Amino acid sequence: MAASSQITSMEVQTMEDHLKVHKMKKKVLRKQVRAQHTLMRHEGIECISHATQSLVIANAGLGNGMSRHQLLRIVEEYGLVETLLMPPNKPYSFVKYGTTEEAKKAFDALNGKEVTLEDFSQNVVLYINFVEKVFWRNAVPTSLPPGLMVIEKIISPEEERRMLESIDWIGDEDTQNAQKTLKHRRVKHFGYEFCYDNNNVDKDKPLPGGLPEICDLFLEKCLKQGYIKHKPDQLTINQYEPGQGIPPHIDTHSAFEDEIISLSLGAEIVMDFKHPDGHTVAIMLPRCSLLVMAGESRYLWTHGCVITPRKYDVVQASELGQKVGTITADVGDLTLNRRETRTSFTFRKVRRSPCNCIYPSVCDSQKGQQRQVQPSFPHNEMEASKLEQEYVHKVYEEIATHFSSTRHSPWPRIVEFLRSLPKGSIVADVGCGNGKYLGINEDLYMVGCDRSKNLVDICGEKNFQAFVCDALSVPIRSGSCDACISIAVIHHFSTTERRLATIRELARLLRPGGMALIYVWAMEQEYKNQKSKYLKEKNASKDKDEEINTGMAQRPLCDQMPDSSSQDSACSDRLPDDSKDEDCDAESVADSRLPVHTNRTSFHSQDLLVPWHLKGSTKKKGESGDTVSFPAGSKEQKELSPVFHRYYHVFCEGELEAACRSLDGVRVQKSYYDQGNWCVVLQKL
Repeated sequence: MAASSQITSMEVQTMEDHLKVHKMKKKVLRKQVRAQHTLMRHEGIECISHATQSLVIANAGLGNGMSRHQLLRIVEEYGLVETLLMPPNKPYSFVKYGTTEEAKKAFDALNGKEVTLEDFSQNVVLYINFVEKVFWRNAVPTSLPPGLMVIEKIISPEEERRMLESIDWIGDEDTQNAQKTLKHRRVKHFGYEFCYDNNNVDKDKPLPGGLPEICDLFLEKCLKQGYIKHKPDQLTINQYEPGQGIPPHIDTHSAFEDEIISLSLGAEIVMDFKHPDGHTVAIMLPRCSLLVMAGESRYLWTHGCVITPRKYDVVQASELGQKVGTITADVGDLTLNRRETRTSFTFRKVRRSPCNCIYPSVCDSQKGQQRQVQPSFPHNEMEASKLEQEYVHKVYEEIATHFSSTRHSPWPRIVEFLRSLPKGSIVADVGCGNGKYLGINEDLYMVGCDRSKNLVDICGEKNFQAFVCDALSVPIRSGSCDACISIAVIHHFSTTERRLATIRELARLLRPGGMALIYVWAMEQEYKNQKSKYLKEKNASKDKDEEINTGMAQRPLCDQMPDSSSQDSACSDRLPDDSKDEDCDAESVADSRLPVHTNRTSFHSQDLLVPWHLKGSTKKKGESGDTVSFPAGSKEQKELSPVFHRYYHVFCEGELEAACRSLDGVRVQKSYYDQGNWCVVLQKL
């Protein structure tokens, strides 16, 4: 009986072990499926069930602390890695193996595996899925902000050592210079104390002793080389521990003259620069390098060592430790670089008269001055047509090539609509842009049209059928189309009547029973307690976007650009019947100027201008003596990247649906919200 009892206990233990394994497998599968849904919902990345050479690995990205070196070491155990892509600030990565068998081996071994992040001593569990392919476009180098230079090796390691040793963080508490310990750093002031309560200096109370003698030779070199025009009389020394930094800011215009120079000692750092229109540039400042800010980069762009305190920077792996200039968002060459203790010497010249710069919108000396007049909201058909001609049609003709280079990723639910249509259907894409939907379903006969001749020409280069016309008057026979799509078009019409006429024109093209899919940008960028991808994505300044699967990487579902720039203004007139005016937070003002929207922020106006920062080609300058990176817009590069403004009317909840319902002979088959857009499927009766 004892033996029998012992066998029973062993069997029970075995069953318990099997049950634990079963539960663990179910948990891994559940997490794996959740990762699939998250990638599809938020990123537009479609995972597949059959094995391929390519994998997406959740919880193994730069965004959650996995370095390229560590991940490469993990995945190389299972075969030859052809490609490893690590998108910036994302918690996932992509790996492509030489064979499907190697990818399957990695899938089986790594799915549900717990690993410890080397730099953070934290554990993460990896969840793996197959994707169709891994593909990305070459990232285009970003120019430095106008007026900004980075000079490498401005001082020797020996000079760096002497300057660092000259700082007495302990013994100088009660001496002539002002010393503070702030939340994110330790600070010393020489010459004049910078007062953080009013972000200015007391020009009548210089600190005794002036600037340290050890800085004299360095400043003489800067004057001789032409990096500064006047010898500084104010010095701020900041010391940052890993995880510390300084928030984005512009040095007060009335406090200091034009040139501001900052010497980086002890460690390299990535500094973030941001233009008011939302355009951002990440710049590597190597150890012993000098940052020179003058002109636009000093007066208009914010700069900071952190957006949120972080202990590592995203940098390019191939040039780790030696990269100077901008960090290009090349997902095939990014890794993490742990921050070390860094000390900066920032030199300024105190201003003795009010600032009279050409940037009054951010100048404290020029507060209250009249800004450039923006166009007004149109009050009749002629004004509306003129507004659209100037702020829609002309703009897209100018930006067509750059615009097309950013519009290569079809949006999943639109692809789903086109693939659901019967074989042989005739489909019109009204407002087809560069034609990214014209080749989605080869079983359809698709024709596109757009107001921009340059965009239509791009369609022709792709061998798509497209022609130039206005969406208010499409030269296609009535009732000849089985389906129509209008994607990110109707929000460019500036009155209710013109938007309604555009929908009516779509309905005219349809045969009875035919369907139209309409997408417009939504006022509600936060819906059902969830922010849209447009609000979530902070760093979207990419000259070319990366595609990392079957070409279905979902961008914010409107034709906004990362360089979109928000100030309060009016709601435009809306349909008086069914539209949910009470749900729109924008205030109604009868006669107002159109505001310029600030990138990645909620809308405060339905009618607004959205900037497009046109990217041009960048030129590399030759080096002489010190290594210098020159900006676009400097004397060395004469042309500034122009900024164009596009008119938009963003739709409140129910507004598009109400407009469709007001038309005779059609019915709304479906309406939904898709990542910052209101969408309607319309059927002709």
